[in-house]
Amino acid sequence: MLENLTDRMSKAMRNLRGVGKLSEENMAEALKEVRTALLSADVHFKVARQFVEDVKAAAIGQEVLKSVTPGQQIIKIINDELEKLLGEGAGKLLEKKPLRIMMVGLHGSGKTTTTVKLAKRLAKEGYRPATVACDVYRPAAIDQLETLCQREDIPCYTERDSQNVPKIGRNGMDWAKKEEKNLIIFDTAGRLQIDDDLIEEIKKLKEKIVPDEILLVADAALGQEAVNVAQHFHDAVTLTGIVLTKLDGDARGGAALSMKAITGVPIKFMGTGEKMDEFEVFHADRLAQRILGMGDVVSLVEKAQETIDEKEAQRLAEKMQRAEFDLEDFLAQMQQVKKMGSIGSLMKMMPGMSGMSFGDAEETKMKRTEAIILSMTLQERRKPMILNASRRKRIANGSGTQVKDVNQLLKQFDQMRKMMKMMNGKKGRKMMKKMKGMPGMDGGGPGPGGMPDMSGIDLSSLGGGDKKGGGMGGLPPGMF
Repeated sequence: MLENLTDRMSKAMRNLRGVGKLSEENMAEALKEVRTALLSADVHFKVARQFVEDVKAAAIGQEVLKSVTPGQQIIKIINDELEKLLGEGAGKLLEKKPLRIMMVGLHGSGKTTTTVKLAKRLAKEGYRPATVACDVYRPAAIDQLETLCQREDIPCYTERDSQNVPKIGRNGMDWAKKEEKNLIIFDTAGRLQIDDDLIEEIKKLKEKIVPDEILLVADAALGQEAVNVAQHFHDAVTLTGIVLTKLDGDARGGAALSMKAITGVPIKFMGTGEKMDEFEVFHADRLAQRILGMGDVVSLVEKAQETIDEKEAQRLAEKMQRAEFDLEDFLAQMQQVKKMGSIGSLMKMMPGMSGMSFGDAEETKMKRTEAIILSMTLQERRKPMILNASRRKRIANGSGTQVKDVNQLLKQFDQMRKMMKMMNGKKGRKMMKKMKGMPGMDGGGPGPGGMPDMSGIDLSSLGGGDKKGGGMGGLPPGMF
């Protein structure tokens, strides 16, 4: 979603990095680029104008620290102002049990899917969730909610013969109480546009169930219109939070930057894909860093900790250190990474990688590699040296690939094992010692190409890998 905005903001940041001394002239040029980037991303013009004014006000008269350049300092100011614009801190729901949440939004914004995603996420936090189907108009809306809930083992209350939404909500609440559920999420109906009937219905439902949270599910692709929709709903029922959906699409990102500023309602969650686990708590500081091309290592760590088996990752890391890593281990790592999401989404969280393209081609390569390894016997995976010509031909036929693809994989794997042995030898340790003295590798400032210094990041926290060459928390060696 944020690629266009990130590219333009990164360009403005590059212009600022080389600045030795701040002046009104070079600041004006850079801030003009920032303002253009915001407007092109569908940020509300009033928000863009105010943002630039705030940055300018924060920068004027600020004493430049000795440890950073003026350019770096202005980038820090822009990052801080972006955080304020997005709504500082992390999106949080009321910490209470039972908790009642009403989901509202326009037709097609993804309310039903988001309802189940939210229920699944909060179940991990100790809640016992249940959903109530209050969309009685859209064909198959009840069926969709019921099916998604069954897949995730979440109870769902329905009344297929009733059109009385407030009554359904009240009955669903009573049912959830009997079932001893302490989280009830009400999936309401949407419209193609806001009308009196929609507003009246959600007002009556609100009176009947008295929700603790009213979350607007907003499609990020709506751009500036999403801000108007949020304002209308907020005026009608007083929203407590916003969930931005379809952030994996081609939306320009302006909605995320405008909503908090215009409505005052905080963004609490983000839908980052179609899968049920592609749903994140909104962190203003992390999104600000992504927009500025700095990546989001903290979210990457959290994703790794949620999905990667720590003991398994540690076992694989130890095998890497002993250079005993085989294709069976490689397959296990690939499968752990797949649980974390697409390669493209992971790479966007890596500092300095926002401008790189990782899409379908990379996903296809990963699937092809997996297919080749799965076509091998257990013995072949553990002892690749036994793979003669006839075995390679059989593997290629079994995986729907060509012999040259099998040969290429085996060649790369062999090179990787040689590299592991070298890194664990005396020469490898000496090389790593020399690298620590390079710019950006010793904590002395930004790395090559303006990349943030990552020397302080403990890679061992990424799901069990370590700094000695065990990979990033069980991510396949050589992938990054």
